Amino acid sequence: MLCVCAVSPEFLVSHPLLTAPVGPALLRLAGPTTGVMVLQMLVAVADIYFVGRLGTDALAGIALVFPFMALMVNNANGGIGGGVAAALARALGAGRHEDAGALVFHALILGAAFGLGFTVLAWMAAPALYRLLGGSGPALAQALAFSDLWYCGAIAVWLTAFLAALLRGSGNAAAAARITVIASLVYVPLAGVLSLGIGDWPGWGMVGLAIASIATSIVAALLLARAVWRGGLGFTPTLRGVRLQRRLFADILHVGIISVLGTITASVAAMVMTGLVGRFGATALAGYGVGVRLEFMLAPLAFGIGTGLTTLVGVAAGADDWRRAMRVTWIGGLVAFGFIGTIGWTVALLPETWSRLFTSDPPVIATSVSYITHVAPFFCLFGLGLTLHFASQGAGRMVVPFLAGVGRLIVATAGGWLAIELGLGLAGVFTAIAIGLIVYAGLIAGPLLVRPWGPRRR
Repeated sequence: MLCVCAVSPEFLVSHPLLTAPVGPALLRLAGPTTGVMVLQMLVAVADIYFVGRLGTDALAGIALVFPFMALMVNNANGGIGGGVAAALARALGAGRHEDAGALVFHALILGAAFGLGFTVLAWMAAPALYRLLGGSGPALAQALAFSDLWYCGAIAVWLTAFLAALLRGSGNAAAAARITVIASLVYVPLAGVLSLGIGDWPGWGMVGLAIASIATSIVAALLLARAVWRGGLGFTPTLRGVRLQRRLFADILHVGIISVLGTITASVAAMVMTGLVGRFGATALAGYGVGVRLEFMLAPLAFGIGTGLTTLVGVAAGADDWRRAMRVTWIGGLVAFGFIGTIGWTVALLPETWSRLFTSDPPVIATSVSYITHVAPFFCLFGLGLTLHFASQGAGRMVVPFLAGVGRLIVATAGGWLAIELGLGLAGVFTAIAIGLIVYAGLIAGPLLVRPWGPRRR
């Protein structure tokens, strides 16, 4: 029989997460990742500061690149990366230790393949895409200077995401978070020096930012690989003698690909709603941007809680303990509902205070306040739906979350268009967005209430 890993003694009996109390286990898994998400938001602020110091053309250039960067990074971490974590968690929960060891190699193969694919795609298609978004002249040159180099490191980005996902899937979220924190703390000063220079050296501008990102991604991947091969997964994997198997690729991709489609659907929804609001002018867009920023800040918190659910539910599903899987799912979902809802409700009660953090323009504030009062009270449902999405990754049941995302897209966009046609103004568009959140959460949570997960019918 082929042996692909040396298993720690406790894994031979039962995975510890099958018997651990749900609350402390969820905190141990979700806490580190949530903390990392908060840190990443601060890193993003530092990035914008550095780019802003490089001038308007640099700001315009990074605006062209960012949507495609974000799409790749989100898919590497929460999309296909979620499939990696879920597949490993299910294998460990089921006691399939040989499959768990082999999944490490399969994940690395997929990470390298996706990274290479995005590099080639960016080199071939990025110039045309940036021009399609309105890029030209110096702004386009800045975008390409950054993009052409940054995508050279796409393989390192994907491998970093997948190695971190493997650690999370095994229940060792702390190790993945610790290394990500180190990489982030190194990246900020390195990016500042390489882009803006130091002393009499002027720096390399956007190229410097790309080099800093690639360097820290490579270092993070090496540190994560070191943690994995030092027993961070609860076993020591080996790549020697591992045979590639279609079923193990499928175990990752049948969750990951649907998650990717869900991410793309959410991105399309965001772009369409931005276009609808844009019909009311630049002031409306600015106010909408201030208001919707709150949703963008809350999504990483839901991601942090959700990745903990992916692991806990995956282990329980692998062990065929569907009662525990459902209990974990609802506890995590309600935690997100309360935590994210509290933030949303607080801002909804103080909408002008939030808006004035970003602007002093009265018309922009008025639009932002309108968005917040209409939508923020329902962020609790957004948190619930998104965390149930990640729990569904662990269970390997992604069709319903994908359809819920499509439902949100249809309701919000069709409702926003109808509101404009009926002369209901921005208030009508924002109401449609709120209804979309209600539909999203209802389409995910409703089926789980009516028909909880259980063994698949054969």
